Amino acid sequence: MNTEHSRRRFVASATVIAGWFALSVAPVFAQETPWWVYNEDGLAAYKAGRYAESEKLLKLAVEEAEKFGPTDPRLATSLNNLAVLYRTQGKYDQAGPLHKRALVIREKALGPDHPDVATSLGTLATLYADQAKYDQAEPLHKRALAIREKALGPDHPDVATSLNNLAELYSIQGKYDQAEPLYKRSLNIWEKAVGPDHPDVATTLGNLANLYADQGKYDQAEPLHKRALAIREKALGPDHPDVATSLGNLATLYADQGMHDQAEPLFKRALAIKEKALGPDHPDVATSLNNLAALYGNQGKYDQAESLHKRALVIQQKAFGPDHPDVATSLNNLAWVYKGQGKYDQAEPLYKQALAISEKALGPDHPDVAKVLENYAALLKATDRQSEAEKVLERARMIRKAKQ
Repeated sequence: MNTEHSRRRFVASATVIAGWFALSVAPVFAQETPWWVYNEDGLAAYKAGRYAESEKLLKLAVEEAEKFGPTDPRLATSLNNLAVLYRTQGKYDQAGPLHKRALVIREKALGPDHPDVATSLGTLATLYADQAKYDQAEPLHKRALAIREKALGPDHPDVATSLNNLAELYSIQGKYDQAEPLYKRSLNIWEKAVGPDHPDVATTLGNLANLYADQGKYDQAEPLHKRALAIREKALGPDHPDVATSLGNLATLYADQGMHDQAEPLFKRALAIKEKALGPDHPDVATSLNNLAALYGNQGKYDQAESLHKRALVIQQKAFGPDHPDVATSLNNLAWVYKGQGKYDQAEPLYKQALAISEKALGPDHPDVAKVLENYAALLKATDRQSEAEKVLERARMIRKAKQ
């Protein structure tokens, strides 16, 4: 599965990074068994954002799969799917053991060089990356890539997926020179394998464009985002959620350059598409709400920003629970709006809550913790607590230094 990674704008928005979801469907021979039904229904609920329902069904799928024996590949499939759900919910401590068990089963049942082993390696690596455990993620992504190149050949689409995943790992660490050639090779593979107008090509175009945008290379990013948008509109139709993703990426590019009049209609169209296609309470709708709110906040339109951030927060709390990293991001964003309005008494408890959630979910040394600390320090400075602000900033600096 080739997945696009949206740019994460944390200070005043919450562009959720779409993960590398290697959700596994049941093999043909297993169709219509109880395991197959639970697995398929669980995946459908997941894709619809009904995570509590998905968890119940995927747990039942695991129970059914256990009956096949401890090394059956179907058990690995179910463990992997449940782990992906937990990762989406920010339940990293629950996801990790399941991913590891699925990996062990696949290595034992299929051999260490099987493509399905590469899938498990990739999902576990992405889990580590979410937790900023980059040193643990990198060798897994590299091993997954090597397995696929050997088993499938250097020009197989699954190789392109592994290249994309490794490139994303480098990109989030700011290692742009290492990420760029991997994204370009991935793009070349996809264009050769499926043609220049396929949606998977659009995904890689978006990732490469985001890499350029993160470096301020807006002139290189814009044509790639426009091409990705055109491909998706033609291939998928104008109302597909992936079209909304491209609209959001292009809008973010404009917003980062202060081109608010060009960004706003794109953000609004992306939001409308997601609400229609996914329903008003889907987590992806919260992403679009936060992006539009960020645009308004950066223009000083705080009342409009506040209402959108609040709606996004409610959606995320309902979908993920109160302790998810994305909830922390929305709390941070709402606090930023209150600070901009001079409502310091309302902003401070939200920053503290966002910090507590981030530390618990991601660990005390995660880059997202540093971002909240930096924002909280700005509030402390605004309220003439310079000494306290400097201590908070020093902690943020130590986190960032350790991740360099």
